[in-house]
Amino acid sequence: MDVMEDAGAVLPEDRYSASTLETFRSNGYWRDESLAQHVDRWATIDPDFVAVTDGYGSLTRGELRAHAYRLASSLKKLGVTRGDRVQVQLPNWNEFVVIYVALARIGAVLVPTMPVYRHDEVRYVLEHSGAKISFVTEEFRNFRYTDMLAEVRPDVPGLEHVVVVRGTAGADEIAFDSLTAGDHVPGDDELGPPPSADAAHAIIYTSGTESRPKGCQHTFNTLSFTVYGLGGQVMGLNPDDVMFMPSPVTHATGLAVGVTTPLILGSGIHLLDVWEPGEGLRRIAKFKTTVSMAATPFLQMALGAIEAGADHDVSSMRLWVSAGAPIPETLLQEWKKALPDCTLLPVYGSSEGLLVTAVRVDDPVEKVLSSDGRAFDGVALEIRDEEGAVVPAGEEGQIFYGGPGIFLGYWRDLERTAASVDDRGFLASGDLGRVDEAGYLRVTGRIKDLIIRGGMNISAREVEEHLLAHPQIIAAAAVSMPDARLGEKVCAFIVVNGPAPTLQELAEFLRIERKAMMQKIPEKLVVVDQLPTTATGKIQKFILRKQAAEQVADA
Repeated sequence: MDVMEDAGAVLPEDRYSASTLETFRSNGYWRDESLAQHVDRWATIDPDFVAVTDGYGSLTRGELRAHAYRLASSLKKLGVTRGDRVQVQLPNWNEFVVIYVALARIGAVLVPTMPVYRHDEVRYVLEHSGAKISFVTEEFRNFRYTDMLAEVRPDVPGLEHVVVVRGTAGADEIAFDSLTAGDHVPGDDELGPPPSADAAHAIIYTSGTESRPKGCQHTFNTLSFTVYGLGGQVMGLNPDDVMFMPSPVTHATGLAVGVTTPLILGSGIHLLDVWEPGEGLRRIAKFKTTVSMAATPFLQMALGAIEAGADHDVSSMRLWVSAGAPIPETLLQEWKKALPDCTLLPVYGSSEGLLVTAVRVDDPVEKVLSSDGRAFDGVALEIRDEEGAVVPAGEEGQIFYGGPGIFLGYWRDLERTAASVDDRGFLASGDLGRVDEAGYLRVTGRIKDLIIRGGMNISAREVEEHLLAHPQIIAAAAVSMPDARLGEKVCAFIVVNGPAPTLQELAEFLRIERKAMMQKIPEKLVVVDQLPTTATGKIQKFILRKQAAEQVADA
């Protein structure tokens, strides 16, 4: 087993007992593989198979392996050793896959960073992770990443090199192409043996909807549990499939499902770097993609483009999985009408837990419409009340879960890890939900997403379901706003298609058509062009709560 010297690393034996680790292995949840084994196997079986495309170029399996292993050899020569962290802040480009495979081959730890992060966040991630190398592009979407790195580098003395992808390298930078140049494919004599599947594999920083990002430490064992559960059992991925990935590959969904899963199961990958629904549909048609996974806002926009008459053949798509935000029932119903041959399935997970629950293709339609699926074999799921007691089926409480796919801990944050994971290995999700008698989970909101009006707890998710039933509303977020008498009231932020309803018209609709109780009818309505979201599609409620409070203060 690889032993990492950094005090931030958590080993499996620090988290689990010997008997639990034996159970994970004997049941096949942890297979003790390396990513390199799969890359080598598929490159041997069919080296000319197109492994990854991004709309700009393509790499076959053989080319991906050769590029990645040459990069791995170059990184070793730059002093990168097992356990060293390497930050990668790139769009959804082929080069990301090359870098990921290279790091996995030599046991360096991937620190993926969203392209939307700027100086403060990037400085924090570099410093907190202790990254030795940073991969960035020169410029993307009118933002110069190399300029940003030049500004933050003096504050991060541990950062030894900056590698520039698709751009001109400066005097103190390295051109990516120079690290992959050549024709040979390095072997074990140059690269050494692949790392242990129990060694740190990636540190995935949370998207920061509420606070400073937290670094979730995963091993290849914890990551691949999701690959076989979601990619194998739910998606049924095989070499006939092409994964369409519009979600950032620098976050949990994009990395685990968009990159790692196809690499292990032998499917093709198509990456989209800038999400625009028309372009997304065009890419699906051109590259004949078959499966995808993205957050609810991606689905809403794609559906909107289809219903608006976008003329693209998307008949190749057989399955679209959604996570990151609950899918409203109305969206599921509309999707089924517009794309009857493309099954839409909700799943639930997190950067910490990756896969937790999923709806299966053969589940009853009412479960597809009303739940976020069942836990996979090996995943333990509990709903607990405020005192920590497990509640009966059907009752709401905080979602707790544990199992082989759970992260080992927050990087360099033992205190927060201890506060989030109990002595049984269950993670406090911060999400509210209920589980029915058959074991199906329904996520009902976040604990911080409660609106407490006059002492009554109101689920923001429930209010949003009502709002989204209105024919003019295409996106909605309900948050609390301060009230001197009741403590909090409901404030609704909506995005509309066509004329916006007035507050009075909306209240009438909710009261008469939706039979919503008075306390759940918004008392403030704000029409916006779009809701603020993270790059993975999660609505940033803390921004909306601040805006709602400011509107009250200004009134």
